Formats: sequence, C-alpha cells, structure tokens
Amino acid sequence: MRERGFQGSITLIGSETLAPYERPPLSKDAILLAAEPKYVAETERFASLGIDLRLGVSATKLDRGLRRVLLCDGTSVVYDKLLLATGARPRALPATASPDGRVRTLRNHADSMAIRACLGPGRRLAIIGGGFIGLELAASARKLGTSVTLIEGLPRILSRGVPSEIAEAVASRHQAEGVDILCNARIAKIEHAEAVVRVFLEDGSVIEADLLVVGIGSVPNTEIAAEAGLTIDNGIAVDTHLQTSDPDIYAAGDCCSFPILHYGHRRIRLESWRSAQEQALLAAANLIGAREVVAAVPWFWSDQYDMTLQVAGLADGAATTIRRDLSAEAFILFHLDGDGRLLAASGIGPGNTIARDIRLAEMLIAAGRHPDPAALAAPEVKLKQLLAA
Repeated sequence: MRERGFQGSITLIGSETLAPYERPPLSKDAILLAAEPKYVAETERFASLGIDLRLGVSATKLDRGLRRVLLCDGTSVVYDKLLLATGARPRALPATASPDGRVRTLRNHADSMAIRACLGPGRRLAIIGGGFIGLELAASARKLGTSVTLIEGLPRILSRGVPSEIAEAVASRHQAEGVDILCNARIAKIEHAEAVVRVFLEDGSVIEADLLVVGIGSVPNTEIAAEAGLTIDNGIAVDTHLQTSDPDIYAAGDCCSFPILHYGHRRIRLESWRSAQEQALLAAANLIGAREVVAAVPWFWSDQYDMTLQVAGLADGAATTIRRDLSAEAFILFHLDGDGRLLAASGIGPGNTIARDIRLAEMLIAAGRHPDPAALAAPEVKLKQLLAA
C-alpha cells in the first residue's frame, strides 16, 4: 500500500512475537540449518514506512458497526478498511496431546526449532501425513541422519492435487533415501511412554519414535470472521476483488476462498506461498480503490532432496494426460479437458530442469489454449512455439 502511494495510517496486527517471516523454509532450511526466520522485512523497515506493527497480540472480535477490531490486550483499533490475513492452523488429530512435547505440528518458527532439536543421528521420527509438509520434513530429517517412518492413511502419498506418476517418483526417491513409507495405514491408538511415542496401527504393527509430527492438512482461521457475521464457505468467502460480504473488509491468503477465473469461477481455497503473495498485492491495490481481479493460475512447488516438484493449474476434470520426458529423471504431465483445453501441468526433476516448461505451460493455461497433444509429448517442440502459435 505504501509502494502504491497510500499515505493514511496502517496497523499490522500479529499474534507471533517475531516480525512477519516466510513459512516455506520452516520444513527445509530452518530444519537443516537451525536458521533464523527469513523475514519479510525487519521491524525497522515497518517503522520507516510508518506502519504500526503490533506483535504478540491477537484480534479477538470485529465490531463491524463501529469499524473496530478488539485485541486480546484490551486495546482496540478503528478502521476504514480491514484486511483479514489470518491464515490457517494445522488440522488436529484427536487424542494426540503430548505433555512432554513429543507430538508436534509444524506451522511457525518455534515449531520448526522444537522439531529440529529432536533430530539427528540415532533419533527416530514418525510423521503422520504424506502431503508436502510431511514429505519435506522427512527429506530434511534424513539429511540430518534421522530415521524416518511416514504414515499415510490413503493408498498413496500426495493424493491431493498431484498425479500418481509424480507421487510414485517422489515415493521412490524417499525410499531410496531410507524413508519407510506406510500407505493405507490406519491408526488404532497413540501411546505416550517415557521418552518415546508409540503409534499402533490396525494391522498390529507398532512404530516407536522419539518424536511424532502430525501433518494432515490445515484449517482456515475463520472464527473471528464468522462471529462477525461474514459469509464463510471453505474459508472466508471473497469475490474476485478479495472483498468479503462486508464491502469494507477484505481477506487474502490461506484463510479465504474465491472464485477462480480459469475454471468456471468455481470457488477454491489455495494454500501456497505464491497465492498468498499475489493476493496480498491485489488486496493492497483494492484497499485503496482499485478494482483488480484474481486472475492468476494456481501454482505450487516443493523441494525434496535435489528434486523439485511443480504444479500449475488444476487438473480436476481432465480427460487426457500427455507425458513429456525431458530426461531420465525429469518429466512433465499435461492435463487437458474433453475439448483439448490445457487445464494443468505437473512436473518433477532435478534442480530447475522443469521450471521453464512449467512456466510456459502456466501461460498456455492462462491463455485458454488447446495445444496439439503430439507437440506437447515431443520434447523437441518448444512450448514457447505453442504459446506464440
């Protein structure tokens, strides 16, 4: 908002005592290096921009009539416009409370450092959940010499939004690195003993670990919005301008759901760094009077070992999948609907081998193109040519 010339007062409220920081490193570099957070900006930068940064306090109630936010310390802040960027919290697994801290989730820097303290040679880590967070943590733990068992209740890992071929490649790499992946694993009970956590599966097997991390998805933080009477629909419901059912209140990031342009305006909620980044910029514009719309193609990525996984678009409803092999270790899958329109592209490979083609595929999706399937399958045909055609 300051970069766009807004001169009014801005108050930024956050429950953590740390200045705002990036979350993607929490399962990677923060674990591997016991690193300090990667700050979005230092506290001095906020001060220099005239931003009132209030850390260690949480909003407890919205008074829409008085346009006021009540805080946990008894103070309040009045607003002309309000942005809710409340994010999400880890989904809880019943009966896993741990008085000694041996069962944890990963969402903030304190979580990352607590997990890091339990990892190393001779230590045993169990992870419940085969999504991005669980797998990235597994890769980091193995690099530190930790024994890792990953427990997934579904038939395969990465069942949400990632094609089975790519999930198989990820699983194979983890298994080659020594991760024990258990799919179709049903948990019967979790037992806390002295200095150990035991996970009992329905098939009778028992996993013992020094630390258990639960990574079974997240829940949007909508309570304050719901109590204030805002519309909730798989998150705080916003329109294409990120405006809630109250015209003076906007929402962005993991906490909100929105209609997506390229997929028939179906309502979705995205949990990704880039989506949050793009929506923050859009919200900044619209809070000061612009009427810009959400138009970006969803994009996700994950780094595990030396492999990078990227997904552009949403493959739901795909009728055809075309594979393009870039090398022995790298390939991309293109997902087309029944009319031949490109809906999504998913790829995996070492380093940045897939990055350029995924980016071009993202542009093809945004343009609503119907590329020739034979050209998509042929690595000698440049995607840039298809975009220019």
